[in-house]
Amino acid sequence: MRKSTIILPIVFVAIVGILSSIFIVDERERALVLQFGRVVAVKEEPGLAFKIPLIQEVVRYDDRILSIDVQPLEVTPLDDRRLVVDAFARYRISDLNQFRQAVGVGGIPVAEDRLDRILRAETREVLGSVSSRDILSSDRAALMLRIRNSAIAEAQALGVNVIDVRLKATDLPQANLEATFDRMKAEREREATDERARGNEAAQRVRAQADRTVVELVSDANREAEIIRGEADAERNSIFAEAYGADPEFFEFYRSLTAYENALQGGNSSLILSPDSEFFNYLASPTGRRAPAAAASE
Repeated sequence: MRKSTIILPIVFVAIVGILSSIFIVDERERALVLQFGRVVAVKEEPGLAFKIPLIQEVVRYDDRILSIDVQPLEVTPLDDRRLVVDAFARYRISDLNQFRQAVGVGGIPVAEDRLDRILRAETREVLGSVSSRDILSSDRAALMLRIRNSAIAEAQALGVNVIDVRLKATDLPQANLEATFDRMKAEREREATDERARGNEAAQRVRAQADRTVVELVSDANREAEIIRGEADAERNSIFAEAYGADPEFFEFYRSLTAYENALQGGNSSLILSPDSEFFNYLASPTGRRAPAAAASE
């Protein structure tokens, strides 16, 4: 009875000691074995590991690629056009001993705070050496690579490897947005005014050319009409002259009939003539020939 009373506590203590000396390293993490705050072992492979109970302790760190959002910062490129930059980075703990010495018991929060300051400083330095046009163009990929390479050297002191740096957004400060939009609006309105002025100028040229073409066409048509009219009048006069030369008396008779037709129009026409008028000589002649002037007067 006395032996079992002594053995059972010893077995229990031994079991507890063995269990407390065993720990498991997950495949997603690495561990440090500390003895009185000093690193005595680094466990990088997943599986079972051992430590001295009560004397040694285990500190675990994530072995995966971690992400950190850099606090938005304002940068001033070479053209003095201020920009607000929002970025993030991916990093991984590369040296557990160095990481422990750099951050102490603060762990990842302290490391990310210091890494944030490094990234902000490098971002401000790199983006401040180029123009805003370069930052907003396709060249930003090369700028992000420069920021990452500069941050790698600084982050080595933390035992951290910076894998990637990305610029999420690059915007104007809120105070400058309205002024920028107003300037853009004014520029577009000026361009629209210039386009309208050029359009009106082109329209005036087209309209003037069309008016000139109309005047030229009308002038040419009038000239051709006058030429044709003159030729027709000349031909008519030639025909009349030939007819008059062939039979002057018949020509006079024909012209008188034409004059009667033009003068005696309508159902009730009146003419006021002098007594010695020769207008009705053919009508007054008993032979149908032109009466002599003396006979007509009698």
